[in-house]
Amino acid sequence: MKRFICILLILAMAWGLCGCGGFGYGVKEVQLLVEQDYSLAFRNNDPLYFYVTAAISVLAAQGKVEELSAKWLGDSNAIKFAKQADALDNLEEPEKRTFTVGMDINSFPMAYISNGEFWGLDAELARAVAELLGWELKFQEIEKENVYVELSSGNIDCAWGGVALDPAEVEQGLYTQYGPYIENNIILAARNGSAVWNKLRLNGRKMVMPSTTEAMEALNTDERLAKRLGQITRLAGGTTECFEYLYAGNCDVVLTDSTAMMYFNCH
Repeated sequence: MKRFICILLILAMAWGLCGCGGFGYGVKEVQLLVEQDYSLAFRNNDPLYFYVTAAISVLAAQGKVEELSAKWLGDSNAIKFAKQADALDNLEEPEKRTFTVGMDINSFPMAYISNGEFWGLDAELARAVAELLGWELKFQEIEKENVYVELSSGNIDCAWGGVALDPAEVEQGLYTQYGPYIENNIILAARNGSAVWNKLRLNGRKMVMPSTTEAMEALNTDERLAKRLGQITRLAGGTTECFEYLYAGNCDVVLTDSTAMMYFNCH
């Protein structure tokens, strides 16, 4: 009888793991390194702000935001934008123009380049906004540290696409923030079912991370972390290459974004 009960317990545990992605499938957070959010940024007093945010509200009311959120993140409610179906009604008809959006392409799955084209959740939504307003859309690669410079120089009209704004710049009023619209923390993640289920299990483990300044800064927020890990490898291929290493069993943990974890848990 005891043996039979043990077998039942093991089967129950296996069934539970399958419901969460199965043995070796899916990823889980094991340590939080940096808390941050993604937002949009516009030049102060730029009328474009009202058209873009109104268009987003219309698309949210139409279900487009939920559709993209479910497609990219597996959660239709992950993106938080206000919904207002008539948001554009009180504005004059938008003039034809080119809408230049600055994107941080190291922010998979929100913004990245694939086969020479800008892609990701934010890129898709920006395309929908431009189409609704009748504007031509242009993407411009930027780094999040240069949001103010890019906006003030006129190089971009809006910073949008995996952009975590500098709280100090927002506080100084250097530009106008819209959002935040999603929480995106920088974390360490491991495969479901692995022996690494929290940060106390990191001793001697192999970790891979993107070769970006932001990733290195996140790693340095925990002075003991690098000493506890057994091996740290920086990969030029970014987030997708890091997860390829993880699923191939070439590392134990990855340094990544929480939105990337959401993506890989539903694809």
